[in-house]
Amino acid sequence: MRVRRVPQRKCVACQEQRPKKELIRIVRTPAGEVLIDITGKKSGRGAYLCGKASCFLLAKKNRALDRALKVPVGGEVYDTLAQEFIRVEDEFRAYQASLPDDEEEEGGGA
Repeated sequence: MRVRRVPQRKCVACQEQRPKKELIRIVRTPAGEVLIDITGKKSGRGAYLCGKASCFLLAKKNRALDRALKVPVGGEVYDTLAQEFIRVEDEFRAYQASLPDDEEEEGGGA
C-alpha cells in the first residue's frame, strides 16, 4: 500500500513548517473579508499560523498577514482576529481531535 503524503504548510510568523492540520488558517475571502477558517476549506487566499498566541503577536508586529494575504490588514482587523484567535483556539483543538488519523499501519506483504 502506498503511504499518504501529509501536506505541510509554513507559519507566516515563526516560519516553522508543520503539518497542515496543526495550523490555523487565516483567509482573505473573495469579498475582501479577513477571518479565521477553522476547517481550512473556505475559498480565498490563505495564510497559516501556529496555534500559539506568541506567533499571532509576532505576525501582528511584523505585519506578516499583510504580506501573505497580499492586502493591507488594518489594526482593527488584527484586534478582531486576536479576540477570535483566543476564542477559537479551544474549538480548533477540539476539531483537530475529531479528525481521523490518516496514517496507516505498514503491513508486511509483497
